[in-house]
Amino acid sequence: MLTKRIIPCLDVRDDEVVKGIQFRNHEYVGSITNLAQRYSNDGADELVFYDIGASTSDSTVKKSWVSKVADVIDIPFCVAGGIKTLEDAEEILNLGADKISINTPAIENPKLITELSNEFGSQCVVIGMDIKIEDKKNYVYMKTGSEITSQSSNKLASEWVKQVQELGAGEIVINSMNKDGMRDGYSIDLLNELGDICDIPMIASGGAGNINHFIDVFTSTKVDGALAASIFHKQIYSINDIKSGLSANNINIRL
Repeated sequence: MLTKRIIPCLDVRDDEVVKGIQFRNHEYVGSITNLAQRYSNDGADELVFYDIGASTSDSTVKKSWVSKVADVIDIPFCVAGGIKTLEDAEEILNLGADKISINTPAIENPKLITELSNEFGSQCVVIGMDIKIEDKKNYVYMKTGSEITSQSSNKLASEWVKQVQELGAGEIVINSMNKDGMRDGYSIDLLNELGDICDIPMIASGGAGNINHFIDVFTSTKVDGALAASIFHKQIYSINDIKSGLSANNINIRL
């Protein structure tokens, strides 16, 4: 049985790690390299680095930060932020990233998924999905780094999951915008709805607030990993706290 993954997330804007609630009112929470190194040393299974301002400003994640983070960690590292071309992806991977994640660029140019998968392998290609419930339907949003630019793609999450798999994605991150920063638990219903049609690894994101939320998401859904930010940034729990709780509940994790 594969081990479940615990993945801290660094949302980066203007060279600082920030965290908001439901993608709004972002506040400074720490240094990029300090937090990256702390999570690597604390036993995180992976690290995700999101330049949340890149797609909103039609730019690309700062390459200098990719190499700086890679220098201070020894765990797999996924990078996102306005990656629109094979050249962008190749440079980021060569600087030390293990995976690249795309959201808005994939929505605007779906064939990019296939191009990246063919060039670098599907294991390197992660699709981030920022999903908001509206009128009892789950829509995928784009340009979510700012409330000013955030907008619905008019794609239903279930249809987009099917499409990105067919195009060659190797992993999907399901981020519930309604749950983001709320610390009241992951969106179990959403994860189960999409899990029924997802045949590639799926990561839960949005809503982690305590150990029971991690236990719940791993026992109630088929997700392969759980992403969290604020509870780690604010040191409400350590990664070891979460893993100890999961192990005590017979959930297979890497200690």
